[in-house]
Amino acid sequence: MTSVLDTDVATTAPLTSEKVLVLDFGSQYAQLIARRVREAHVYCEIVRHDLSADRIRQIAPQGLILSGGPASVYEQGAPHCDPAIFKLGIPVLGICYGMQLACEALGGKVQNAPAREFGRARCEIVEPDGLFAGLPHEIDVWMSHGDQVTRVSAEFEPLARTATCPITAVRHRALPVYGLQFHPEVTHTAYGAQVLANFLTSVCKLSGSWRLEDFATATIDRIRQCVANGRVICGLSGGVDSSVVAALLYQAIGERLSCILVDNGLLRKNEEAAVIREFTTHFKTDLHVVKAEDKFLAALAGVVEPQEKRRRIGHAFIECFTDEATHISGARFLAQGTLYPDVIESGASADGPAATIKLHHNVGGLPENLEFELIEPLRDLFKDEVRRLGEQLGLPPEIVWRHPFPGPGLAVRCLGEVTRERLDRLRDADAILIDEIRQAGLYREVSQAFAVLLPVQSVGVMGDARTYEDAIAIRSVNTDDFMTADWSHLPYDLLARVSTRVINEVRGVNRVVYDISSKPPATIEWE
Repeated sequence: MTSVLDTDVATTAPLTSEKVLVLDFGSQYAQLIARRVREAHVYCEIVRHDLSADRIRQIAPQGLILSGGPASVYEQGAPHCDPAIFKLGIPVLGICYGMQLACEALGGKVQNAPAREFGRARCEIVEPDGLFAGLPHEIDVWMSHGDQVTRVSAEFEPLARTATCPITAVRHRALPVYGLQFHPEVTHTAYGAQVLANFLTSVCKLSGSWRLEDFATATIDRIRQCVANGRVICGLSGGVDSSVVAALLYQAIGERLSCILVDNGLLRKNEEAAVIREFTTHFKTDLHVVKAEDKFLAALAGVVEPQEKRRRIGHAFIECFTDEATHISGARFLAQGTLYPDVIESGASADGPAATIKLHHNVGGLPENLEFELIEPLRDLFKDEVRRLGEQLGLPPEIVWRHPFPGPGLAVRCLGEVTRERLDRLRDADAILIDEIRQAGLYREVSQAFAVLLPVQSVGVMGDARTYEDAIAIRSVNTDDFMTADWSHLPYDLLARVSTRVINEVRGVNRVVYDISSKPPATIEWE
């Protein structure tokens, strides 16, 4: 199935004539660059690093940003761009690997540096205009490189330096080509956002006209045109993405929206009731609730391997969803909460990055022969943009700011065998954790928090009796992008209250532990 709302970047970037492309050379920060550009109110997309100059001319962006990357430009097989892009007259900003690539293509030399730079460095600005307009003489920047530009042609002018990197920033004298060895997109670089803003406004001459409010208005109009008098089915999970899709569709077509909530028994405590309340009272949609807890528990009986859990859950979901969908009269369209990172990572865009990181279908891998046209109204947005859109559409804060929840639900937080008894135990512990975090005023401060039921028991003492019961692990992380994350430094008194309440109120638990692992090397979820 292909989305009927797909936009071809060659013809029109959504809602604005101003757009910038990020050529992705495998950087872990490529999505972060795009987000920072959008925060400056300029629409931005991530594309393949080898996009031809002719294709870029068709797309007609006002700026190009070459991302960083893990390779060395002088290695055989290292990713390169079409050198003709530097002659298009479009402003180019190379970041780290992107700077090295631009300098090499235009007569410079890149070599392995005698002193590598990883982490913060003090950067001296020698040319305060252009990229560095309005900045102090010295700033802290974030470096992550083993190679550096050791020589540039006479056509380049140096703009900044560090103690170990004499060519930290450059500008071509004749072409609108700039380079930065440091990463302005990360928060560790002081004034990084201003450096990017200077590139967008002073170099690219962009006004910053892209607004999320305009996105909502234009997307609602596009949905109305595509759907006409048809009916749309939307799968609800209780998460922010599907909820925002449903709210957007409701604004567009009202009661011709039918939502399906599959109660698989793997939701958080009271989550089903909250979804039903929101989408039958606030948004008066045609809501279908499929009671399927027994079906899912039967499918998961005796299964402990995480991937097998996912496979069985996905198969059961497809059966439930498709069966209910076929009973909704007049439905021609199926809506999904696909986000822009999903499009990038699944390789779903012809111009997007070539590497496929994961296969993706938000509603659980629905078969291609399902007779619906697909609507993905959020496929151009990042998560933070989706949350802001949800607020504009009138969704309550408890839905908009709800912490992320895995597709397989509590099954992958219930380590070991999944049973109704163990799920209830986990649900109760998780609810206590979230309640205490909310009461402490920290729910919006942490990015994601949840409980994990471990498949181990330990000895304890309650009263005068010996116990041998389950352990609950508490996980809480802080992150900007969920690609990397650090464990939350929650107050000791908060952790103490959580532990006391869980042990006292949740039958079968006598121990609570706190996960202090960062990502990497650990992942956020345990399975």
